[in-house]
Amino acid sequence: MDSEDDLHYSTDDDCDFYSGDMDMGMAYYSDEDDPEAEDFVDDDTDDYFESRRREQNFTILNEFDIRQRQEDDITRISSVLSISRVASIVLLRHFNWSVTKVHDEWFADETRVRKLVGLLEEPVVHASNAREHTCGICFESHPVSRIKSAACGHPFCASCWEGYISTSINDGPGCLMLRCPVPSCGAVVGQDMVNSLASNEDREKYARYLLRSYVEDNKKTKWCPAPGCEHAVLFDAGNGNYDVSCFCSYGFCWNCTEEAHRPVDCATVEKWILKNSAESENMNWILANSKPCPKCKRPIEKNQGCMHMTCTPPCKFEFCWLCLGAWSDHGERTGGFYACNRYEVAKQDGAYDEAEKRREMARNSLERYTHYYERWASNQTSRQKALADLNQMQNVHIEKLSDIHCTPESQLKFITEAWLQIIECRRVLKWTYAYGYYLPEQEHAKRQFFEYLQGEAESGLERLHQCAEKELLQFLNAEGPSKEFNDFRTKLAGLTSVTRNYFENLVRALENGLSDVNSHGVSSGTSSKSTAGSSSKAGRSGRAKGGIIRTSGSTRSDDNATHWSCEHCTYVNARSATICEMCHQRH
Repeated sequence: MDSEDDLHYSTDDDCDFYSGDMDMGMAYYSDEDDPEAEDFVDDDTDDYFESRRREQNFTILNEFDIRQRQEDDITRISSVLSISRVASIVLLRHFNWSVTKVHDEWFADETRVRKLVGLLEEPVVHASNAREHTCGICFESHPVSRIKSAACGHPFCASCWEGYISTSINDGPGCLMLRCPVPSCGAVVGQDMVNSLASNEDREKYARYLLRSYVEDNKKTKWCPAPGCEHAVLFDAGNGNYDVSCFCSYGFCWNCTEEAHRPVDCATVEKWILKNSAESENMNWILANSKPCPKCKRPIEKNQGCMHMTCTPPCKFEFCWLCLGAWSDHGERTGGFYACNRYEVAKQDGAYDEAEKRREMARNSLERYTHYYERWASNQTSRQKALADLNQMQNVHIEKLSDIHCTPESQLKFITEAWLQIIECRRVLKWTYAYGYYLPEQEHAKRQFFEYLQGEAESGLERLHQCAEKELLQFLNAEGPSKEFNDFRTKLAGLTSVTRNYFENLVRALENGLSDVNSHGVSSGTSSKSTAGSSSKAGRSGRAKGGIIRTSGSTRSDDNATHWSCEHCTYVNARSATICEMCHQRH
């Protein structure tokens, strides 16, 4: 657990979050014990979310922020290297907007870098003093005032330059690294030249490409993948958590840009999404629920009727559904229309063993996939519903509650926090089904423990959801202030806290691959403080209290044991300990 307070609350016998007792006792949050309990709940919630913001390893950027950061980087390069703004943009673009990389490469070998990006110090072609010059594209003579050239000095008329630049801009972001039209020349065409020759529309496109390149070419930034969202995310890979939540309320994984999917890794998500969209399950269904016509091999599903089957035109072959033999060889002597003696005899001889085995395997595989997919999809639906309920709560119900119970809206944010927790827990619970689907069948101990943890998570989340949704209605429909509203506040805040702790520990346990559970189904760790796999047994005999998995193993310890289990709370202590670390009872 994260603190002594969390630990105390989670192990209190009077407030067993997962016991099924809906009143929960809530001894820890009792108003009678603490006259300032209301303030405590609000302060505790504020501290938690403030700490989460401090731990946040990403920054959400709007267009103004992106433009400001881009300008700061350009200015920094320009001042440090004593080069123009245009040259700074060229360098930063080439090195993916990495200021550090530009500095390192430039000071290591300036000449090489200039040649690499096309920043020439001297022109390749020196202009003559003639009044007219020949354009290198249209080969017509033009006055000197109509001749333009990049740093290389190759002369082209303004019209050809305009066409060349416009075509490049309309071709896409590649125009940002535009070079001289001469194939053998690598001189870069900078933004200043583009702005002087391009139309207003093309200039706007070029500026937009330049702004977007700061996000798309920068390894530390990405666009939010939500439809219609124009925010970018600056990510700092610090604590290994790739989950990102944008201002648009969409959460996604920085690593794979799919929807946020902790505790499942990106490879599992990729396999799961591919499986949901692939044809493999269609083929499994066909194999499990149909048989091929003996003549044309077209798959046929039998959903009712007798065993006499007739294939569709043009085949029209008549056969027996059971033995797949021609119907002309069947009749009363073979069992009539609803049985087949030939099939029964052949089945006893093992003639259909392989086909039936394949069909049974396909049926089992399909049923298993359907089990996990339906629950994955169901939690997704519940999450979408919770998002809609949160929106209604923020826009309608909070103001109504404030008026009815004469409470400032700032003191009702515990309701919003509860709904945010429900939404997050629905997402986690949804992905635990993908986790369970790919959990190896042969690891029985881990699977049993996983299903136990998942069941406890579902139970706790349903209690929180019911409290935030159903029990709130009586206060929304009340005609005036209610004395029970403070009790409701205490209960909902407590449920939110306990559910948050449990799910955080659940995520850590699954991300660690339930590593504390060995092949015999017992915990290999020295602590059972969290749900991160710290149970002696993974069955229903264990008790989960606010994120603590309790063991049901023996309380005895032999001379060779490295640990002893407390007979009061079943906590696994080190052998050298004489007092239980959890309940402080003497061994």
